[in-house]
Amino acid sequence: MEAAGERLELSLRALHRILKVARTLADLERIDAIERRHLAEALQYRAMTST
Repeated sequence: MEAAGERLELSLRALHRILKVARTLADLERIDAIERRHLAEALQYRAMTST
């Protein structure tokens, strides 16, 4: 996650929001741990809203 944040030049606030969305995605699937695919999906949603 840190590498993605540095590569995409995301602030800590943006990283926190992405984690919150990823947590929600995992919760919707009733999965206890956030998986890489949840983070990837959250990043995609961010890309969609920042255009």
